[in-house]
Amino acid sequence: MEWFMAKIVYRIITGAGNHMAQFEEQLRLIQATHISKALQKATEIGRKSEDFFYNQQLQLVQWQFLNVTELKPLQHLNDGIELYTRIEEHDNAEAYMLTLQRRHSQLTDTINLPL
Repeated sequence: MEWFMAKIVYRIITGAGNHMAQFEEQLRLIQATHISKALQKATEIGRKSEDFFYNQQLQLVQWQFLNVTELKPLQHLNDGIELYTRIEEHDNAEAYMLTLQRRHSQLTDTINLPL
């Protein structure tokens, strides 16, 4: 059996969908005998993980599976192994870095660690 990293992408639609388009990218570890089996397994996970619920405003919120967009074989599972990388380009570097700092602060607050 081999390990693979699969990126599974969903579209999030609230109500009639009259909002900025939202997408969720999930990185999943998949164990399979071959890359074709890993793709099949990741696709099944994507379909089975589709979900819907009603939010506090009683609007239907849907997670619609779109596709598996990446599949990367992992040679060895070691501490600190790179699973995924993506280069971001933004017009406003300061705003992006501020957003990253806020996310980090929220993470450390959640797990009660000092900054």
